[in-house]
Amino acid sequence: MQNTGDTTRLFGQRIKTLRVQAGLTQMALASRCNLDRTYLSGIERGIRNPTLEIISVIAAGLGTSLAALFDY
Repeated sequence: MQNTGDTTRLFGQRIKTLRVQAGLTQMALASRCNLDRTYLSGIERGIRNPTLEIISVIAAGLGTSLAALFDY
C-alpha cells in the first residue's frame, strides 16, 4: 500500500499532466476553479491535500471526470 505522501504526490502530478494537456496555465485553471493559484500549485507539488469538494471543482475546471483524476 502506498503511503499518504505518495498518493498526494501522484495525485498532484496527475492534475499537472491534465492541466498541461489542456493547454492551461496554473493561473488559468485556478481562475476556472475559483481557487488561489498558490493553492493549486501546492496541490500539484503534493504538499496540499485537497478535500473531495475541491477535487470535484478541479475536475470540472479541467472538463474531466473524477475518475480520470485518479487514473495514475
